[in-house]
Amino acid sequence: MSESYMIKVEKLNKSFGDLHVLKDINITVKESDVVCLIGASGSGKSTLLRCLNFLELKDSGNIIFEGEKVEKETHDLNKVREKVGMVFQHFHLFPHMTVLENVMEAPLHVKRQPKDQVKKDAQELLKKVGLSDKENVYPSKLSGGQKQRVAIARALAMKPDIMLFDEPTSALDPELVGEVLSTMKELALEGMTMVVVTHEMGFAREVADWAVYMHDGRIVEVGHPEDLFNSPREQRTKNFLDSVL
Repeated sequence: MSESYMIKVEKLNKSFGDLHVLKDINITVKESDVVCLIGASGSGKSTLLRCLNFLELKDSGNIIFEGEKVEKETHDLNKVREKVGMVFQHFHLFPHMTVLENVMEAPLHVKRQPKDQVKKDAQELLKKVGLSDKENVYPSKLSGGQKQRVAIARALAMKPDIMLFDEPTSALDPELVGEVLSTMKELALEGMTMVVVTHEMGFAREVADWAVYMHDGRIVEVGHPEDLFNSPREQRTKNFLDSVL
């Protein structure tokens, strides 16, 4: 019996005009894995993440999600997206809604769940990310770290099977990074499957099951963080790590 995987990507290619951004990407993410994508800006990490959430559509190759090959012709991509939580670099909260309303919005209007239950679940999630006292506050009154934790709670409100994080701390002041990373660590400990694009090498080292180094649209090296950080096999990986560590 094959090991259960959440997402399998085979020979994925994506171009924007003449720019070939992803080149024959192969990657498997198993259930409860935390996979960190590392590499210089422009190496294709965020585009790969957006393809996994079908915000960008591939040019060729396969994306197999929970055992099913997903194609835009045969699948309702919105239905697939409901199972894939996404947290962006910029928080994308609705400014005219309170923190609680932001977290309740998708389960109410996308999943059409009963309001009482949605409210209860949203309050639980805010407690989980340490923001119970902010439920009636508007986003403009929050720090960047608090906004990002609301964004995480909002993504979790859809009860996704996998969470994607696109550089969730890179827009934050340094002193606020820790609070977001500790929320993510907690999710990892609970067994949430996560793919994280990050420049936080300490987080990748401590929390990831797998680190994936990308360069120029290709996956150069995949390994356990200890192996990849301490004794990279590829010279390009070594050069990158020397420049950031």
